Amino acid sequence: MELKDFIKNFANQFIDTPAEEISADTRYKDLDEWSSITTLSVIAMIDENFEILLSGDDVRSVDTIEELYQKVKAMS
Repeated sequence: MELKDFIKNFANQFIDTPAEEISADTRYKDLDEWSSITTLSVIAMIDENFEILLSGDDVRSVDTIEELYQKVKAMS
């Protein structure tokens, strides 16, 4: 999966945040809609697409969507 596809799948986890507001350098934890439920949705999306199960600590250890993508790629 390319970064642009990862961003698209990441953006699909949000209901109220427009996809065009989400980019590689988005600090996702700063989004108004970011919550524990969204965290679980992102973890599930990564598991489904990469077959990698991240922990909450993995998600908290990075700041931007691209950093999360790079973390996932490094684990695959």
